[in-house]
Amino acid sequence: MRDWNCDLYLKFERERAQAARDLLSRIPPLAPRKIVDLGCGPGNSAAILSLYYRCGDILGIDRSPSMIKAARERLPIARFVEADLAQWAPEAQVDLIFANAALHFAPDHDRLLPKLLSFLKPGGVLAVQMPNVLQDPAHALMRMVAVDGPWMEKLAPIAKSRAAIGSIDDYYAWLSPHVQNIDLWQTTYVHPLDGHDAVIDWFAGSALLPFLDRLDDDDESAAFLAHYRRELEMAYLPQEDGKVLLHYPRLFFVAQV
Repeated sequence: MRDWNCDLYLKFERERAQAARDLLSRIPPLAPRKIVDLGCGPGNSAAILSLYYRCGDILGIDRSPSMIKAARERLPIARFVEADLAQWAPEAQVDLIFANAALHFAPDHDRLLPKLLSFLKPGGVLAVQMPNVLQDPAHALMRMVAVDGPWMEKLAPIAKSRAAIGSIDDYYAWLSPHVQNIDLWQTTYVHPLDGHDAVIDWFAGSALLPFLDRLDDDDESAAFLAHYRRELEMAYLPQEDGKVLLHYPRLFFVAQV
C-alpha cells in the first residue's frame, strides 16, 4: 500500500487536532511518566501530549515511514518507532496509552482493547478517539463509486471490506470488566472546507488511500476522483460563502484501570 501523504494530512491539522485536545481534556488527573501515542502520525498529537504533561518519555508508534520521519523532525525529544499498533507491546507497563484517530484501522477490538489495558500500570489510562463515519455520505460515496466504473473488479473488495467500529454499548462491554472507570461519548464536528476539492484532500490523505492504491496509474486515479467529486457535489451543497460543511462524527472513550 502506498504511504500516507503527510502534507495532505497536515493540511487540516487544526481540525484534526481539536479531537485530540478534546480527548485529552477528559483524561482524569494523571502525572504520567511513560506515555505511548498509538498511531502517532506526523507527531501532532505527541506534541500536544508533550506540552500538556511535560513528560520526557513519549513513544510514538506508526506503521507509516513518512509519518515516523515527520514526527521525528517535529518532536525530537520523543521516540518514534515504525510498527503495527495491533502487534505492538511495550517493554514495561506505561501510564497512558493515547490513540487519536488510529485504532479504527486495527481489527478485533474485543481482543485488542483488553490487551492494551494490560499494558497499563495500576491507575493508568487508555484514551481513544476514532472516526465513526462508515455511514456518512462521503464514505458511502467512496464505496458506491468503487463499484460503479471500469475499476469495479479491483475496488469492490476494498469497498466490501471497510469494517465498522463498534457501538458505544460494544465498547462498554469490552472495557468494563477490566477497568475501574469508563467515560464514553460521541461528538460530531462540523468542518467548513473550501469546496469539494478540499473534501477530497481531507480523505486523500487517509480513507481514500486503499482505493487509490489499487488503481493502475494517474489517469485511472484521476478518473476515479472525478467521479467521486461529481457525487460529492450532489451530496454536499455549498453554503452561501462557497464553503462545504463536512460533518464528521467521532467516538471517544477514556478507560482507567
